[in-house]
Amino acid sequence: MGTLGRAIYAVGFWIRETGQAIDRLGCRFQGNYYFQEQLSRHRTLMNIFDKVPNVHKDAFVAPSASVMGDVQVGQGSSIWYGCVLRGDVNSIRIGSGTNIQDNSLVHVAKSNVSGRVLRTIIGDNVTVGHSAVLHGCTVEDEAFVGIGATLLDGVVVEKHGMVAAGALVRQNTKIPGREVWGGNPAKFLRKLTEEEIAFISQSATNYSNLAQVHAAENAKPFDDIEFKKVLHKKFARRDEEYDSMLGVIHEVPPELILPDDVMPDKSPKPSH
Repeated sequence: MGTLGRAIYAVGFWIRETGQAIDRLGCRFQGNYYFQEQLSRHRTLMNIFDKVPNVHKDAFVAPSASVMGDVQVGQGSSIWYGCVLRGDVNSIRIGSGTNIQDNSLVHVAKSNVSGRVLRTIIGDNVTVGHSAVLHGCTVEDEAFVGIGATLLDGVVVEKHGMVAAGALVRQNTKIPGREVWGGNPAKFLRKLTEEEIAFISQSATNYSNLAQVHAAENAKPFDDIEFKKVLHKKFARRDEEYDSMLGVIHEVPPELILPDDVMPDKSPKPSH
């Protein structure tokens, strides 16, 4: 998009802003007889009384995540979309290079049936899969918690231990290192191979790198995001057969049209 296109986009932006301002003014004149859409109260980082989340500057916390109260997140760790870390009645400690994947829940225990007060401790380079639940437990360095697994109060997963996807680990269970536990209730399945142990470490590294990409995208100003959306919509490419069924005809951006004098000559060359 050239200078003219940017100017048109800017004019449209200010027209929309003006319209929204007029709408707000009209609502004030209407007093109590108008419908007002409430702003979202979501806060990615939220204090609970004097308990303040402490997130390392190089950690990534997705905008839709909720980190509340006495929670520490170490360098290079990532808290993904939809996660809830609620350190209200006790503390949560997450080390470096650890990833808590989308929609996972981490909570603590003020009291339980055993009368124990339990915080949640997650070590370095740990992978916690999507939609996992960790409650008042300890997961040591370079351990792995699979998708949808649930760890109840007092559970300890030792270094290089693995909890299989969908497992339910009962209270006070200890999962030794280099073992895979799965099922409901979780039981020992087998020993980990050296390749699987290496995978756990590599998984943490992969997520740490991926988090940097998401952090950069989420840091973009709103205007940049909207401008990129306009460009993407204008020049998007789908499957040609699918588009032809919908009657969609894509225009070719002018900057991609080459003049005839620079087009490569594909005619056969005479042999000498």
